Amino acid sequence: MKKILALTLLSGSFLFMSCVSKKKYVELENQYNATRSTLAKTQLEKEEIEAKYAKIEDRVANYNAKIRSLSDSNMELESTSLRNYGNVVLSNKDKEQMKAALANVDQKELAEARTLKDSMNLIISYNLKRNLDETLIAEGEEDDITIEVNETVVMITISDKLLFKSGSYRVNPKAHNLLQRLATVINSEPAMEVLIEGHTDGQSVKKGASIQDNWELSVERSTAVIRKLQNDFGVAPEKLIAAGRSSYQPIAENETIEGRSKNRRTRIVILPNLDKFLALLSAN
Repeated sequence: MKKILALTLLSGSFLFMSCVSKKKYVELENQYNATRSTLAKTQLEKEEIEAKYAKIEDRVANYNAKIRSLSDSNMELESTSLRNYGNVVLSNKDKEQMKAALANVDQKELAEARTLKDSMNLIISYNLKRNLDETLIAEGEEDDITIEVNETVVMITISDKLLFKSGSYRVNPKAHNLLQRLATVINSEPAMEVLIEGHTDGQSVKKGASIQDNWELSVERSTAVIRKLQNDFGVAPEKLIAAGRSSYQPIAENETIEGRSKNRRTRIVILPNLDKFLALLSAN
């Protein structure tokens, strides 16, 4: 009887222990699954952070590359006491003038400069365009005059309605103030040559006119402007070049009135002499 009771108690103990172990197992399994879920979430967050960090690293690398490029350009400017640029020699004094002039130009454009030539072009463009914007264009003429800067060349396009009457090459008196302002800009800088180009529309010259064709008309208009600049406003003739383009370089369609009006124009091309351009650095 005692043996039977002992066996019964022992069986109950094993059953109780079996029940407790199963509960713990389920609890541990739940904890394990929760831990796995947390780990997976953490891993995903880690990957997202790493991707953002990689983008930040790329941006930092780009910024550093730009800084190195600007530093290299600066070293190119400062590394030697003399540097040749074509026929121009830059001394230390010239470089100091360049550095002072570069402080005035558009800093966004300066960040794009990669060579010494780029920097020179920025300085020349800045000085010429500033003088032309402030001196040349009077109120009410904004739509009839355009100024473009292409590296070291400044191009001023003037609508013929400001300079000439239709079919004529006599300079309109109302253009005198404009030409006087232009002459002031030209005379202010000795290191310039000025090309005056006459352009016509595509319409033929009327029969019986005093001129033969658009070639003659474009040349006559160019030389008429040159004579005014030389004779009335004191521009040195050796700085002036006459050219006629006829109708062969249109900037608009000749089939419309508006297009023909745009094509009838005089283009004034200012060509800095690179051998003397350093005088531009001290322009105020």
